[in-house]
Amino acid sequence: MTTTPSVSAPGAERDEPSDVTETEGEAAPSVSPTRPSPSGRSRRRGIPTAICSVLLALVVAGHRRIPDAPGHVGSLVETLLPWTALVIVALSMTALLRRSRTAAVALVLPIVAWTAVFGGSLTDRSSPGGDLTVVSHNVNQDNADPSGTARSLIAHRAEVLALEELSPDTAPVYERALAASYPYHYYDGTVGLWSVHPLRDTRVVPIMPWTRAVRATVDTPEGRLAVYVVHLPSVRVGPTGFTTGARNRALGLLAADLRAERARHVVVMGDFNGSTGDRALRPLTARMASAQSTAGKGFGFTWPARLPVVRIDQILLRGAKATSAWTLPATASDHLPVAARIDLTTDTPDSGDERRTAGRPR
Repeated sequence: MTTTPSVSAPGAERDEPSDVTETEGEAAPSVSPTRPSPSGRSRRRGIPTAICSVLLALVVAGHRRIPDAPGHVGSLVETLLPWTALVIVALSMTALLRRSRTAAVALVLPIVAWTAVFGGSLTDRSSPGGDLTVVSHNVNQDNADPSGTARSLIAHRAEVLALEELSPDTAPVYERALAASYPYHYYDGTVGLWSVHPLRDTRVVPIMPWTRAVRATVDTPEGRLAVYVVHLPSVRVGPTGFTTGARNRALGLLAADLRAERARHVVVMGDFNGSTGDRALRPLTARMASAQSTAGKGFGFTWPARLPVVRIDQILLRGAKATSAWTLPATASDHLPVAARIDLTTDTPDSGDERRTAGRPR
């Protein structure tokens, strides 16, 4: 008996695989992982940068609300605040590398805040005119070339010259080197004043146990000018924070002396060991105008001289107007000299206040 093999119909062979394929095709979407869209991944990558941008904007715009304790952190932040521009640059690079639209949009906040606070400092605020030029320079007590420093200062032809950080060894050197150009001078301790115009009413301003501030009246052709030369104590950043106690106490004594000052025109210049943005200097800056802020260009950083990162050498005015302000080329000191051209003939609001109190006894 012959057995005939069973042969499936061609259609049946095709139908079974076809049914399996369709079943697998229907089940595939249910087991495949869902991938986020490129735009979703970009938004998530930009969130940390966006958060940093918002926090930076709050610091720049609200720096006055930062508490000063512990460690005088508020003063430290305000001293370094202009350099937050570098943080903005870093955040911009991060947003660009991550290609995050969220981070890019958030960057608008710190840029606007920084521009609102510091944008005006980048412009040239000088104007023509002025009656005399004043220069202040911390000459560094360890200056290896005081004679060269004196020659450099003479070349700028200032009518009034203030020097800080004199030492027993260097003070006589400056006295001899400046004698021909500045016939009038007065110094005591570590600070001194040289002038082409006569000096009178010279005295020490007691802000520390040893002399760090002096005051004199300069008889200029445009009228009398009260000049204070100041060197406030140093500050440090250490484990306990921003140590400013000695400076702030001396500054308080200086501010009290200035409140009693009855001269119509007043200039205070020297090494303040603090920027005018530092809240600790407000007893002075609230009543006096910074020459650099009102008539300079840029931030006018002065220390350290090789690569200045902060302006701690100041020229402050009351009852007078600065027409221009600038930093001078480096000498052998670790500070840059600062200069200002001032106008004594234009009244300011402070001048009117002083006239009203001029007749009152001290």
